[in-house]
Amino acid sequence: MGAEEEREAPNRNPVNTDPKPNRITQAQFLSWKSQKDAIASARKAEAERKRCEDVAAGLVQMNGRELFQNEPWVFDNSRY
Repeated sequence: MGAEEEREAPNRNPVNTDPKPNRITQAQFLSWKSQKDAIASARKAEAERKRCEDVAAGLVQMNGRELFQNEPWVFDNSRY
């Protein structure tokens, strides 16, 4: 009997036969996606706000766009 059970054991179906047990509905996905997008946009806005504060305080070096927006006189070629 032991040999028979060993031969049958690999052929037994697992308890969960569904290949994708964690299926979600489209509504659940859209809810998750909108929440994820809202969190990402909030983080981006916070980072942008902090960067503007740091530039205004002189804590970080400005890139070209920030320099042009904050100090346009640097790009005035009429002075040469």
